[in-house]
Amino acid sequence: MSSIKRFEDLEIWQKARALCKDIFCVTRYEAFSKDYRLRDQIKAASGSVMDNVAEGFERSGNKELIQFLYIAKGSCGETRSQLHRALDYEYISVEEFEILKSKTEELSRDIANFIKYLQQVEMKGSKYR
Repeated sequence: MSSIKRFEDLEIWQKARALCKDIFCVTRYEAFSKDYRLRDQIKAASGSVMDNVAEGFERSGNKELIQFLYIAKGSCGETRSQLHRALDYEYISVEEFEILKSKTEELSRDIANFIKYLQQVEMKGSKYR
């Protein structure tokens, strides 16, 4: 991995941020915006992905980063589940659903791959030297 100094340098955080923005955009649709519970829940879940990547990174140790990455992965799955509800309630189109679902699946795979990488590297972060 080439010199990652900030969580903003992580590709998974960048993808999570983009997903969060995409979710924000679709929740602005009139019908979706009036379903306060689902709107707030999906926005919180998608935001949780990027926030947990950031928080884990800032803990300065692989063990805690991995723990927070698992939480981020779970939030990514939660977002995908809520997208199914948004589709079922006809808040988003099938095309929008497929695009966003694909983004959540890709991000979930990327997080899982990063976890595998961290579990295999010798360096354990500044906290565990």
